[in-house]
Amino acid sequence: MNTATSMPPRVLIAESDPWMRDLLSQMLLDVRCDARLQACATGPEALEHLREPPDLVIAARELLGISGLDLLRGVRKSPRLSALPFILLSERSDSASVREVLPLAPTAYLTKPLNMTSLKARLQTLLSGSAEVGVCRIPQIAAGTTLEQYLTRRRLDCDGGPLLCDVQAAVQRALGPQGLNLKVLEANVRSDPQVTGVLVSAANSAAKQGAAPVLTLMQALQALGPTQSMNLLLGMTTRPSAYLSDPLLFEQAEICWNRSTHTAEFARNIAHQQNVDEWRCYCAGVLHCLGDLALLRVLQEWRLAGGELDQTKLTYALRTFGAPYGSELHRRWRLPLELREMIAAAYQLGGGVYTREKLIVNIAAQMASLGADEDVTQIAQGKPARLLKIGVSQLNWWRGAPMIR
Repeated sequence: MNTATSMPPRVLIAESDPWMRDLLSQMLLDVRCDARLQACATGPEALEHLREPPDLVIAARELLGISGLDLLRGVRKSPRLSALPFILLSERSDSASVREVLPLAPTAYLTKPLNMTSLKARLQTLLSGSAEVGVCRIPQIAAGTTLEQYLTRRRLDCDGGPLLCDVQAAVQRALGPQGLNLKVLEANVRSDPQVTGVLVSAANSAAKQGAAPVLTLMQALQALGPTQSMNLLLGMTTRPSAYLSDPLLFEQAEICWNRSTHTAEFARNIAHQQNVDEWRCYCAGVLHCLGDLALLRVLQEWRLAGGELDQTKLTYALRTFGAPYGSELHRRWRLPLELREMIAAAYQLGGGVYTREKLIVNIAAQMASLGADEDVTQIAQGKPARLLKIGVSQLNWWRGAPMIR
């Protein structure tokens, strides 16, 4: 490890799962915020990065093209790289697999799902050889950069929305003598759009080819399992601007969250009455404001970096960039098409087939947008309500039902 100089360490991460790759990257930055990261998804890409020796390699055994195990073999045979610290991650924990690796002297052989606490401790030992870690400051906005330019650029790499529930407290409440209770955890975080979006996306990313798409938070938790779910949840809390601290932005986030929660609960109640999967409709309702919330998180980063913001600029930004941010996140996170179509139905039905799920989410979003003095007559007269044979009395009953956060 080259810590004798002031040059920050360079770390190569080779992992095919994008969410695990992102989680590892964030953990490394949490340990050394000045670390220079190179991340890739395949063995050949990792081999190319090894042409310039990094200070540490973290690689999955199950890489495509060239396995992580073969990368480790090549590193140990190379006079130039033989002493390179190399952490090998694997889904295989059987004794034969472990015996195969040990002669190659990996710095660590860690099996998935990872124990992130243990991994973080190892990284702190490996990367803290220099006492001059320093304080990583938020980079200031380049002179002349407009808010519109900044938001346009950040749309392609934003981390999603802020956390709106206390994730660490939710995890603690779900921990018991038998480990993490997924049912309790789901009940405590289900209304948070960022939690739902990340876990549903991660579960679909990790799913085996041909598996049915994951469309609800509970399905995601079950697919990921307790350890990986907890790792992803706690990893979210360490990211920049994970929680909003700016009063103006937090107030707007509360408005978006209330609209999402009301839409989700209305959708759940209507779906139950219609004998439709209520949690799929609930999930779509929770996620339909994620674009606005992601934009608010980026706006906080704009302010922290020295940018100016007032109510007029905030209103303009939401009107101009909220929908594009949502569309980009759905695409980049690869949410299942069925779920994306249900989310889109919260705004308009468009053409194509009117599934009951889409009709339900559309009605729910209309209900959530009603002002205190507005009645439900216009919704009852609309096409979605007529197709589902929902009248004014039912809509009024759902409107008066308690909302569960």
